[in-house]
Amino acid sequence: MFTTIVGYLATATGTCLMLPQFYKTLKTKSVKDVSWGMLIVYFFNCIFWLTYGLLLGAIPIILTNAIALVISIAQVFLQVKYSKNWPK
Repeated sequence: MFTTIVGYLATATGTCLMLPQFYKTLKTKSVKDVSWGMLIVYFFNCIFWLTYGLLLGAIPIILTNAIALVISIAQVFLQVKYSKNWPK
């Protein structure tokens, strides 16, 4: 039971990890301080953890990383949309 609670607390924390940056990007429409390297590493981190969770059948890991992957993809979309150096 304790292990499950810790798993779901990790789910909530992991899912919220990128939300402050996503909110700030939406609010300011600026991505000048957002690193492409960080976004790419975060994206692949979500994919690898999601795959790992699926292989184990671990619902907290699957839930966390499925939601985090959606947030990651949305942040990449905003990065492209608001980047001044991206070809339009």
